[in-house]
Amino acid sequence: MSIAHPDDSLDQIDPKPYRFSRVAWVNATPATAYELISNVGNVSKWSPNVADAVYDEGAGPRPGDWFTGHNQAGDARWTSRSQVNRAEPGVAFSYVVAGVDNGIVQWEWTFQPSGSGCEVRQTWQLLRTDPVLGSTRADVDNIRDLMTAGVEATLVSLARWIAENPAG
Repeated sequence: MSIAHPDDSLDQIDPKPYRFSRVAWVNATPATAYELISNVGNVSKWSPNVADAVYDEGAGPRPGDWFTGHNQAGDARWTSRSQVNRAEPGVAFSYVVAGVDNGIVQWEWTFQPSGSGCEVRQTWQLLRTDPVLGSTRADVDNIRDLMTAGVEATLVSLARWIAENPAG
């Protein structure tokens, strides 16, 4: 039996270092890449962790609007509610899981022109710890590592999908 170190409890974890970004070049303009990503239902085409995402009725990629995501990782399945906090066509799209006012994680996509396409940067940032993430530092580390692998797979799949579907 192992004994947990006091610094491993959720209330002792500083969320700031729990952040990463990954970048991929895609054969699309920033405006096209933004349009694909901000239509949150599309992300399930590329992400191994997103089964579906749907904006609330009348909502869309506008700051303050909400959507529901149905997610998966291995045998685990969960639903999340997220609120758009940035929607700048061709520049950036981001949302906060659990809402802007009390969010757990922020996801951000940015788009930078590069040659005949653009660089798409996807960033994951832990805003606060929450029991939904687990109860120890190791649990939070595991979530970060799972999300890192998911982002890498998503960006590779996005680039491939765009190459195979040049009209977007």
